[in-house]
Amino acid sequence: MIRTPLRPLARILDARTRGENPDMIEQENIAIRHEAMRDKSRARAERRLFMMGLGFFMAFTVIGARMGTLAASEPSEPRTASGGTEITAQRADILDRQGRILATNMLTYSLYAQPKDMVDPTHAATELAAIFPEMDPKALERRFTDGRSFLWVRKVLSPEQMQKVHEIGDPGLYFGPREMRLYPNGNLAAHVLGGAAFGAEGVDSAEVIGTAGLEKELDKRLRDPAQASTPVTLSIDLTLQANVEEVLGAGMRMMNAKGASAILMDVHTGELLSIASLPDFDPNDRPAIALTGDPSDSPLFNRAVQGVYELGSTFKIFAVAQAMDLGLVNADTLVDANAPMKWGKFKISEFQNHNYGPLLSVTDIIAKSSNVGTAHIALMIGGVRQQAFLKSLGLLDAPQVELIEAPNAKALIPSRWSDIVTITAGYGHGIASSPLNLAAAYATIANGGFKVTPTLLHGVARPRGGRVITGETAKACVAMLRRVVTEGTATLANVAGYDVAGKTGTAEKPRKGGGYDSDKVINTFASIFPANDPRYVLVVTLDEPVETSGPVPRRTAGWTAVPVAAEIIRRIAPLMGLRPQIADPTLSALNTVSEPNIAE
Repeated sequence: MIRTPLRPLARILDARTRGENPDMIEQENIAIRHEAMRDKSRARAERRLFMMGLGFFMAFTVIGARMGTLAASEPSEPRTASGGTEITAQRADILDRQGRILATNMLTYSLYAQPKDMVDPTHAATELAAIFPEMDPKALERRFTDGRSFLWVRKVLSPEQMQKVHEIGDPGLYFGPREMRLYPNGNLAAHVLGGAAFGAEGVDSAEVIGTAGLEKELDKRLRDPAQASTPVTLSIDLTLQANVEEVLGAGMRMMNAKGASAILMDVHTGELLSIASLPDFDPNDRPAIALTGDPSDSPLFNRAVQGVYELGSTFKIFAVAQAMDLGLVNADTLVDANAPMKWGKFKISEFQNHNYGPLLSVTDIIAKSSNVGTAHIALMIGGVRQQAFLKSLGLLDAPQVELIEAPNAKALIPSRWSDIVTITAGYGHGIASSPLNLAAAYATIANGGFKVTPTLLHGVARPRGGRVITGETAKACVAMLRRVVTEGTATLANVAGYDVAGKTGTAEKPRKGGGYDSDKVINTFASIFPANDPRYVLVVTLDEPVETSGPVPRRTAGWTAVPVAAEIIRRIAPLMGLRPQIADPTLSALNTVSEPNIAE
């Protein structure tokens, strides 16, 4: 067995020479070596721990910085379309005449995406399509993955939709605060208000601009920051508007009409207390403009203002008013009414070939709605004077009111005002005007003869219109219009407790290829109430009505527009503070209503 020496011999001998114990020295050396090894291992471990700590620190620093960047970042889109200009979102409220809100602003949120921040675009697209069924998940996924840095997903979110999107949990989906226009009454006064939409928009605000109706006409005023806290107060009364629309809608359905309109106006101020057009729409979800079909059939079309129609026999009172003002006739003057009347190659007939001749008083011409009698009166006046008078009433111009659509509703008049035009214009044929113009013209008769300009603004001081006819003529005309209701073509307009005056008008609609369609008519009833102290005008127009309760279809205004107008007056008169007149019971037999004389 060979023993390996534990220590060099020289060191042992040297230690003994110095009187030292070699074993103790070796033990000390071993201890020193072990201590050095421990120090080296400790230093190495400390370096490793330091590097690990530094690595964790740097990792968390990068993650924290990234999270902060994401939280503070916005899309690379400019904040506005003009590139940096601050977006003004506030828009003034719109109120009715009683201070009730018709249009206001509401805080909502938009939804947009920054695809580079998305974790799972496929999952996000699928979940979003489940929340918004109109979205195609495949198309949405393609948009998320085509390399773009920003895209709008939804411009407006409901609170429920926002919560569901939040639950998707994808960091690449963002919400942006903005104000939107809210119409709390839905369809009520839709054609008056029109609607609004987003203009310039960024991720945290959006400009609201008017797109139709009063919202667009008064857009500059409503967007003015200096007046944002001052609402615009309309002449519309929300309660009256609701009742008018309800009755008008029921009447339109009952009379099988394709459309309807109603206008309620203060005869002294021109303020419009209600203006309705059916069918209508919800301005909170305004439908798109139809690219095909007749624009006048669209629910966006305002029949009361934009509609330009031949208004038929409602015009007869204007011929009589002018002739009386010129001293050509009075209420009792007898006029040739022998039918048919021939004028050149033309023949003027009465409705259903009636013959009221040989003579009729001026009052009876209006009460019985005689075309021939009116034609003779129109010829007494002459075309030049007739045209000037109709223009002074505003009937030959576009309606004047605070709606963006009004200037486009220009009256349709012949290029040459011949004698036959003078005749037909006298009874409302051959020229076409807006129902709003008709309401303003009847207001002139009702208020004693002063020109009236319609307005949708409440309490705005305006100069009184000029005189068009004398007070005596106006009073006589109202009395004649009252006769139309008591014993003429509008007996269904008798409303218990309220004296109504008015005139019916039935006009066949023109065919596209020329001529007229006897089965398609525009029916109008222009009324004044109370007749003994005129304060309001109500004009009701029905498009292609057919009353079918009898053995044969009836298409005249006396059977269609008149009962609808009567029900509106019956409903709203008490709401307007008009006290009913209580008749003496002993005279009740005199108040019975007979069937209307339906001649137009």
